[in-house]
Amino acid sequence: MKHILSIFRITAILEGISFLVLLGIAMPLKYYFDQPEPVRIIGMAHGVLFVLYVIFLLIVHLKYQWKISTTIWAFIASFLPFGTFIADYKIFRLSA
Repeated sequence: MKHILSIFRITAILEGISFLVLLGIAMPLKYYFDQPEPVRIIGMAHGVLFVLYVIFLLIVHLKYQWKISTTIWAFIASFLPFGTFIADYKIFRLSA
């Protein structure tokens, strides 16, 4: 069923966007303009999306019988800016 992979890809993109917003907007607001509130809000959203990303990654790994190396690379991608976008292009859409 391709449906779970589509949900995973959407989650990956949202997780990537939230990470970039956290790093590129919320963190500078906190440290340069003394406004910590955006970090709390965006950080919470990013945390939820990250947990969903990992859960869906495990589900997709089991359902599509990905190699462990592919799953590990997909996991590492979530820690890198633009990583989930690259993973979507190089891994996730190829599985679709």
